[in-house]
Amino acid sequence: MKAVLVDSDVLIEVLRQADAGIAAKWEAMLENETLLMYSPVTAAEVWHGVRDREQTRVAAAFSVMACVPIDHEIGQKAGQYLRSYHASHNIGLGDALIAASAVLHEIPLWTRNRKHYPMKELKLC
Repeated sequence: MKAVLVDSDVLIEVLRQADAGIAAKWEAMLENETLLMYSPVTAAEVWHGVRDREQTRVAAAFSVMACVPIDHEIGQKAGQYLRSYHASHNIGLGDALIAASAVLHEIPLWTRNRKHYPMKELKLC
């Protein structure tokens, strides 16, 4: 089964339903039974901005995805990314954790913010 780690910016666009291309790709992945995954970082970023009237829709979006846990190995890899890319690319902790999760679980990252992810071993979709 193919899997994809969904970045926060993509999930927000899916929830807004303002980008037809993103919506079509999301639906195609669901139809093709792609395992859509997210990081706890994405959950925190999305839930932080949710309004009361949006909670049901956000919960429904998360219900079709699986959460990739953050463990010590991911934390260590994220720290290496921060050390390597923070100064040159302004990489933050959240992006480093998401990138490390994708790399260590060997799944591509679906993001619109490619400049936040300069890691050579990271596969983007």
